[in-house]
Amino acid sequence: MTTALIIGDLQRGITGNYPFARQVVPPLTDLLPRARAAGALVVFVHFAFRANGADVPPDNELLKTFYEAGDAFHEGAAGTEIDLPVADEDVVVLKRRASAFAGTDLDLVLRSRGVGTLAIAGVATSAMVAATCYDAADRGYQVTVLRDGCADGDPAMHDFFMDAVFPSRGFEVVPCAGWPAEPR
Repeated sequence: MTTALIIGDLQRGITGNYPFARQVVPPLTDLLPRARAAGALVVFVHFAFRANGADVPPDNELLKTFYEAGDAFHEGAAGTEIDLPVADEDVVVLKRRASAFAGTDLDLVLRSRGVGTLAIAGVATSAMVAATCYDAADRGYQVTVLRDGCADGDPAMHDFFMDAVFPSRGFEVVPCAGWPAEPR
């Protein structure tokens, strides 16, 4: 079974404006060459709205707040660029909601490559990571969460998801240094 490493929302507008997001850059930067050498498909998912706001629901205050933050979340702006080294063989997916699967072609790409196991990392633990994990499990993927490859603005929330929520859903939680384990 082929494995993919999904890294979400580590883009310049987030790592530059939310200090908690910066802490995951070093362990993920170290992990990337090992993941590629192990044959994992590396997928970067970044978040952006259309510049004209056509994809922002007028009654969703959270999404409106991100859109109104300016170029950090506008498609094509420097703030939406991935803040990790992207290799030619990697896949980059643009999303407009919390889950990396919502309204994207991520599932198509993974199924085309025969992927059945995912390792998920990114920010924020209680938002993108959780939404993507739940969506992946609903689609039949085996899910591993990379503890130090994820962060949340609320460290207690991060720990709660890692120690209680994710294990209770059957998701394996491991440090970046412990993944990938054996080839699958």
